Amino acid sequence: MSRTLQILLVVALAAVESQGRWTFPSTRPTQEPKIDLIDIYYIPSSPPCRMLMMTADFLEIDVNWIYVDLTKQEQLKPEYLKINPQHTVPAMNHYGFTLGESRAIQAYLASKSPLGGLIYPKDIQKRAKIEEMLYFDAGRLYPQFMACYGIGTGNQSDANTAKFAESLSMLEEYITRNGWVATDEMTIADLSLLATVTLTEAVGYDISGYPKTTEWLAKAKLAVPHYNTTSQTGLDLWKGLYEAGLQRN
Repeated sequence: MSRTLQILLVVALAAVESQGRWTFPSTRPTQEPKIDLIDIYYIPSSPPCRMLMMTADFLEIDVNWIYVDLTKQEQLKPEYLKINPQHTVPAMNHYGFTLGESRAIQAYLASKSPLGGLIYPKDIQKRAKIEEMLYFDAGRLYPQFMACYGIGTGNQSDANTAKFAESLSMLEEYITRNGWVATDEMTIADLSLLATVTLTEAVGYDISGYPKTTEWLAKAKLAVPHYNTTSQTGLDLWKGLYEAGLQRN
């Protein structure tokens, strides 16, 4: 992480804390982690971390949310690299079983929870459709958004914005066909894409030209427990970082 981004992160965190918006329900981190729970290393502004927060809330899973201070480069410490050699956030450690990819962690949480079948059914064809959309998000929509609007790295060139708009059109078609993104019911793929698509709100990108996506966005938010006090808080943090970056350019 560059020194500039470190400064921006500190400024944004301080701004949000000063406004009293750093609040989480009972499933959010405590000062003393509980020993018998799944450890997830996170930063609340990260879209993949927000997706895991929404998943844990939906599944009613208690998690040890362990904050990783990027300004202190905690993600590069040897003990963290043992958990996630990619030195990225989020990461998971469950009694020595570790994962360093957010959507793999999401599927693991759903597979462990008694409620997991609601959003990650065991039917092979449904799972294939869900995983198709997880890959669509991870390999196409999210990186294309970040190519345009990534903090300190985004470039809103004609080529980048055209690719992102094309992917939104594809998402619109999937939702038109299914009602939700992968099947006719909400799944973990919806939570993954919800974390990505809500980023458009943070940068002022108008998605009203995608009416089915706009409808889906509203109903998906309503389906997530504690959305306004968990995921929205993280989105506000990300927006603060983004706007701080614009002011410095």
